[in-house]
Amino acid sequence: MNDLIKITLPDGSQRDYPNGSSSIDVAMSISEGLARNVLAAKVNGKVQDANLPIYADSTLQLLTWNDTEGKATFWHSSAHLLAEAVEALFPGTKFGIGPAIETGFYYDIDPGERKFSQDDFKAIEDKMIELARQKNEFVRTEVSKDDAIQYFTQKNDEYKLELLEGLADGSITFYQQGNFTDLCRGPHIPNTGFIKAIKLMNVAGAYWRGDEKRRMMTRLYAVTFPKQKELDEYLHLLEEAKKRDHRKLGRELELFMFSEKVGQGLPLWLPKGTMLRERLENFLRKAQARAGYLQVVTPHIGNKDLYVTSGHWAKYGEDSFKPIKTPEEGEEFMLKPMNCPHHCEIYKFKPRSYRDLPLRLAEFGTVYRYEQSGELHGLTRVRGFTQDDAHIFCRPEQVKDEFMRVIDLVLYVFKSLGFENYSAQISLRSVEPNDKYIGKNEDWEKAETAIKEAAAEKGLPTIIEHGEAAFYGPKLDFMVRDALGRKWQLGTIQVDYQLPQRFNLEYTGADNQKYRPVMIHRAPFGSMERFIAILIENTGGNFPLWLSPDQIAILPISDKYTEYAEEVFFDLQESDIKGYVDHRDEKIGRKIRDAEVNKIPFMLIVGEKEAEEGKVSVRRKGQGDLGSMTIAEFSEMFKQEVNQAIAPFVASVG
Repeated sequence: MNDLIKITLPDGSQRDYPNGSSSIDVAMSISEGLARNVLAAKVNGKVQDANLPIYADSTLQLLTWNDTEGKATFWHSSAHLLAEAVEALFPGTKFGIGPAIETGFYYDIDPGERKFSQDDFKAIEDKMIELARQKNEFVRTEVSKDDAIQYFTQKNDEYKLELLEGLADGSITFYQQGNFTDLCRGPHIPNTGFIKAIKLMNVAGAYWRGDEKRRMMTRLYAVTFPKQKELDEYLHLLEEAKKRDHRKLGRELELFMFSEKVGQGLPLWLPKGTMLRERLENFLRKAQARAGYLQVVTPHIGNKDLYVTSGHWAKYGEDSFKPIKTPEEGEEFMLKPMNCPHHCEIYKFKPRSYRDLPLRLAEFGTVYRYEQSGELHGLTRVRGFTQDDAHIFCRPEQVKDEFMRVIDLVLYVFKSLGFENYSAQISLRSVEPNDKYIGKNEDWEKAETAIKEAAAEKGLPTIIEHGEAAFYGPKLDFMVRDALGRKWQLGTIQVDYQLPQRFNLEYTGADNQKYRPVMIHRAPFGSMERFIAILIENTGGNFPLWLSPDQIAILPISDKYTEYAEEVFFDLQESDIKGYVDHRDEKIGRKIRDAEVNKIPFMLIVGEKEAEEGKVSVRRKGQGDLGSMTIAEFSEMFKQEVNQAIAPFVASVG
C-alpha cells in the first residue's frame, strides 16, 4: 500500500495526503473555516460521509450547505434526528423511511393507535433542538444481515425487516446518533450540532411503500437549517408563495376549477383560462409553423394493442386507467396515456423517402394517467392533461441538428415567458444494469452522444442524472424553479431508437434500400396544465400583456357613457384586443380598484370629455395614468408593447 494518495480537487489542483486521510482532513489542510462547514464529500463522483477514510487516488468535492448534495445530506440526517425525537417522546413508534426531498424531508412512521396532529409539533421540535445541541456524531457501522434482522426483530419493527429483505448480506449499514439506531446507507453529516433551526411543516397519511393495499402510515414533513435566520427567510418565502399559489389565483382570476362530480385531477377550464390556454397554443403553433412542423389530431382513446406494441402497457399499465371493454369479444380500448404511438401510425400512413425526412408532426394532445389521489396537486399533478407534443422522424445523420433546433424552440418559449430560473438536465440510463430500459446498448450510446454533443454545441450548461431516462431513450429535461424554489420538469426532448423498431417504421434511402428512422419526442411546455400552474406562480397572475385573458377594462364614469364605451370596445376588438366593459353602477374609483385586483393590464376610462373628443383616458397597471389617447394611438401603443415582448422564432443550427 502506498504511503500517500493523490487528491484531485474541483479546480483541477492536486495534493498528496497520507493514505487513509478523510475528506475532513483535506478540508482542514485548506482552511479550518471550510472544515467547519463541510457536511459530506463527493469522492470519485459518489457522495459519502466526510469522515470516511480514502485509500486510493481520488477526485474530491467537499460539500457544504450551498451544494445540492450537501443540503440533501443535511436534511436526511435531520430525518434521523426527527425519528430520534419521536422515539424518545413516544416509545413504541415504528419507522418506515425518511428521505430528503426538495423542500426538506419527511419520515413515515407507525405510531400504533396514536394520532399525530400539529398539536404535537412544538414538543417534537423542542426535543429535536435538545438532541441537536448534544452534538452527537453520526456513527456508521457495517452489520451482517443476520445481526440486522435480529436487531429489528427485537424492536418488533416489521417495516425495517421488510426493507432488509431486499438487501444483500455485506451491503448493510446502521447509523447511530445518540440513543437512536437506524438502517441506512447514508451518507450523514458529521454530528447533530450542525442542525440549528427546525420547523415541522405538515402531517399527512401515506401508504407503506405507496401501496393502497398496505397500512396507512403517518408522514411527518419538516425542514431544518444551519441558521435560524435562514429558517425565518424560508418561512417568509412560504407566506409569499401562498399569495402566488396557482390554486388560489386560479379561483380568484376565474381561470380553472375542479369538480368532485367530474372527478379528481380533471381540471375544468373556465372562459378566461381557456383564452389563456388558446393564446399559449397559438403562440407555439406560429413558432412551430416557422420551424416546419405539421399539425395533426389523434383520438383520446386507442386500442390496447397499440400500447402493448409501444411498450407503454408493460411499463405504465398499472398507472393508467383500466382498459375499456367493448361489446366485441376480446376488444379493449384505453384512455390515451401517450401520443407517440398514434404518431407512429400516422408515419406509417404511406411509404416515406429519405427526401421526406425530417417529418415533424405536432399535436396538442390530451392524455390520461391514473395518479394516486394523494399525489394530485392543483394543475401540477392531474389525471388528464394536454401535452404540446411533437415527434420528429429523421435520418440518423439528422438527429443532432434536429435536436439543436428543438433546444432553440424551448429556449425561445422560456425567454418569451420570462422563465429565467431553469436548468438543463441530461437524463441517462442507470449506471447499473436495469430492466426498466429497452433496446440495444449501441442505440442508447448513439442517442446519449447526440444529446451531449447538441447541448455542448449550443453552449447549454447541463447536469447529468443517471437513472432518469425514459424507458425507450435518453432525454434533455428543462427544470424550472417556481416561486418556492421547487424544481419542476417542463420542457423535454428525447431521442428514441426503440419505437421506430417496435412499429417497424421505414424509409427508402437514396440507394433504394430500406432504413429505420430515428424518433425525437419533444414538448417545450411539457404539459399545458403544469406550465400554466408555474406561469401563474412566477407572474403572481400578472401575465404578459399578450397573454392576459382580459387585456383591457373599459370603465365608463356613469351610465351616460356606456354607449361610447361599447363603441370603443368594438373598435378595439377589431384590433384583436380583448377585454370587457364594466357596466356596474359603481363609482369610478371602485371600478379602477377592482380592475387592479383582477390584474387587468390597461384600464380605459371614458367620460364626457373622452366621448366628445373620441379618446380614452389610459391607465396602466403598476404605472398609473398615461394620459388621453385616440383609439388608434392606444392600439398602436398596445401593438408595439406586444411586438417587443415576442420576437419571431427563428431556429438556428450550429
